[in-house]
Amino acid sequence: MSWENNVRKVVPYVAGEQPQNKNVIKLNTNECPYPPAPGVEAVLHHFDYDVLRKYPDPDVSALRNILAKRYQVEPEQVFVGVGSDDVLAMSFLTFFNSDKPVLFPDITYSFYDVWADLYRIPYECQPLDENFEIKKEDYLKENGGLVIANPNAPTGIAVPVSMIEEIIQANQDVVVIVDEAYVDFGGESCIPLVEKYENLLVVQTFSKSRSMAGMRIGFAIGSKKLIRFLNDAKFSFNSYTMNVTAITAGVASVEDEAYFQDTVAKVVATREWTKKELARLGFTFPDSKTNFVFAAHKSIPGQEIFEMLREKNIFVRHWNKPRIENYIRISIGTDEEMKQMISVLEQYIKERN
Repeated sequence: MSWENNVRKVVPYVAGEQPQNKNVIKLNTNECPYPPAPGVEAVLHHFDYDVLRKYPDPDVSALRNILAKRYQVEPEQVFVGVGSDDVLAMSFLTFFNSDKPVLFPDITYSFYDVWADLYRIPYECQPLDENFEIKKEDYLKENGGLVIANPNAPTGIAVPVSMIEEIIQANQDVVVIVDEAYVDFGGESCIPLVEKYENLLVVQTFSKSRSMAGMRIGFAIGSKKLIRFLNDAKFSFNSYTMNVTAITAGVASVEDEAYFQDTVAKVVATREWTKKELARLGFTFPDSKTNFVFAAHKSIPGQEIFEMLREKNIFVRHWNKPRIENYIRISIGTDEEMKQMISVLEQYIKERN
């Protein structure tokens, strides 16, 4: 017997390309185009490197405390991980242990099915409707748990919290995860609902609106019981997941609320300008409440636009998958970056026609 027979084989998640060339316009991984809060640079500049000799606080108390204050919950209701991917993966491992299938949309964050396969969790993808909207009734049947990204990726669509609450109300015997990676750009958070529903876990990240994708900080807010179960799994896996520099920088980021709000406002303003320009050029797209636009042109295939832009050193995201193969996902960059992209698109469309 080959040792390979006992290997846990999975098809891995494919992340967006990270070009090493600095002379590119990088609009493919939904990173924020602005730097983190000034306080982040300040604490790292004056960082006491002697603390690196010691293990970090396994409870991540400083970051949990300030997040609890920011979101008006108790520290015992906050779980912190190495990016929201870490938090979500730990949540799949902890909460989805039924023989009934976990439900999530067919067009959504493509890591969900990877974690389900990795942990041998049965799952069923529920098809979005022709407008890429969730169909509420699909989540009212028997299941082993639910995962809903709101706003959704890659579509950018946000559904009202009232709809999410109806789904939670009908599923109080399983854990419902709401992935809010993009909520700060125009969505409505479900965090207030955690006081009503013990089975609700809301997950957010520092990677988008807080400009800290490279630092890897994510968190979840839920009932004390849910968070206790998550911590039990974490401490059975790796007690020291969050390093001391990330903890320190994360606290500094949350402390600067004004900078956070200003950054979000700038991204939203640029997004709205970009939507108008894309529409002018013949693109259609769902109404994005995120820091990206999911757009298809009326006559030019998505793959062609993706490759053309890449040749011009403008990186966007494209998936060669059913129903979305003609769409490209365009992250929102600075005003100047978006103007350059629109100019390239306009010239190409003019020459092609």
